[in-house]
Amino acid sequence: MELPRHNLVVWTMGNLSARDPESGLVVIKPSGIRYDDLTPENMVVVDLNGQVVEGDYKPSSDTASHCYIYRQRPDINGVVHTHSRYATAFAALGMPIPCVLTGMADEFGGPIPCGGFALIGGEEIGKEVVRCMSEGAISAVIMQNHGVFTAATTPEGAVKAAVMVEDNAATTWLAMQLGTPVPIPEESIAKLHHRYMHVYGQQ
Repeated sequence: MELPRHNLVVWTMGNLSARDPESGLVVIKPSGIRYDDLTPENMVVVDLNGQVVEGDYKPSSDTASHCYIYRQRPDINGVVHTHSRYATAFAALGMPIPCVLTGMADEFGGPIPCGGFALIGGEEIGKEVVRCMSEGAISAVIMQNHGVFTAATTPEGAVKAAVMVEDNAATTWLAMQLGTPVPIPEESIAKLHHRYMHVYGQQ
């Protein structure tokens, strides 16, 4: 429910999954069900190959890609997909979201990459997401002509990343209407990200 609350999805679009690190099972949003109608009972549980273990509904059409990400990245236990407007506008152009804000440097440690076009339904999107996240610190990818995918060690972390992607994309887009955003030097991005990950907040 955090996804529609933050205006990251509309109607039945987008999805979220979580992996239980002990059993390896994945719970994922059912396909085509509106967010207001979601309950714990209509979630779908699948194994890491996307085979339904529990649930009365079809799982999300992105299930194969979520499972691919989990199989390739054992450190990830939450994946979110949205079509949030500003970030998806960058995706429509096949354009990475540049790192021109300290908030983006904090959260992502650099620009958000744009993966290549891939059709929905198989593992192709998951393969592009994993390829783009191969640096390890990157927790978000926009997919060309499609939308946003985020991943984190927890489902809440993946939701947070999706919120931060859209917030930074919106401000960056607004800045681009006014002129050319001023880039942040790479060494400063690295320092900002390190401070945010290791100093900021209650340790």
